[in-house]
Amino acid sequence: MTLAPDSRHVRRIHPSPNFGPRRHGLEPDLLLLHYTGLPTIERALDVLSRPDCKVSCHYVLDIDGTVIQMVPEAERAWHAGVAYWAGVTDINSCSIGIEIQNLGHGAGYPDFPEAQMVALEALCRDIVARNSIRPERVLAHSDVAPARKNDPGEKLDWRRLHRNGVGHWVEPVPPDPADHGLEIGQSGPIVSEAQTLLARYGYAIVPTGILDEPTAFVVTAFQRHFRPERVDGRIDGSTLATLDRLLAALPAAEVA
Repeated sequence: MTLAPDSRHVRRIHPSPNFGPRRHGLEPDLLLLHYTGLPTIERALDVLSRPDCKVSCHYVLDIDGTVIQMVPEAERAWHAGVAYWAGVTDINSCSIGIEIQNLGHGAGYPDFPEAQMVALEALCRDIVARNSIRPERVLAHSDVAPARKNDPGEKLDWRRLHRNGVGHWVEPVPPDPADHGLEIGQSGPIVSEAQTLLARYGYAIVPTGILDEPTAFVVTAFQRHFRPERVDGRIDGSTLATLDRLLAALPAAEVA
């Protein structure tokens, strides 16, 4: 496959055969961020381009800031897997995926280097501008697949991305050390409220009033992205207040 770069920030081309046409008439209106969870960029590129692995992405971002394109933006890369956001289950067909080179939670989870963050900001700004992607449609893999994924995780500086024109963000309400929150098995109107608000934002959650395991996964994903100071899957005052702030900051049409 001859692959021409879609972004001016691309420095390398490493084509992957793992892609196909976008389905259901969907166009890219969502940007999904991942980490590779692999030891080296060479290993990541190998996995993402091997037919037997059946995974891919549009871009890979090395720790030194090098941007590598693997799949054309017009095509459907295979990066989201089983996922959901705001009523859509075929996230691959409506998204552009960036894999950020990082060892991941299972191998020490290092910080994202400055050069990598600078390059990520520039690449994301370019992608969202060219594809008219709304800020609230810049998401983490863990947002769309909370039971399966925890990447790119709480160390990714979403606040910084927002300040540089990428993504939706509000300042989180600081967690209260004395507020341990509700845990799995507890129930009540506070749980129902949190579930309803999380579903309104886009997460795959059914309001039941019970803080079950699926709800805890979604709460954890929300905290990784929007309240990273404490990621514990519990519904506390800080999590609920931050969620309220986030929804209030959306355009009215998005929360109707």
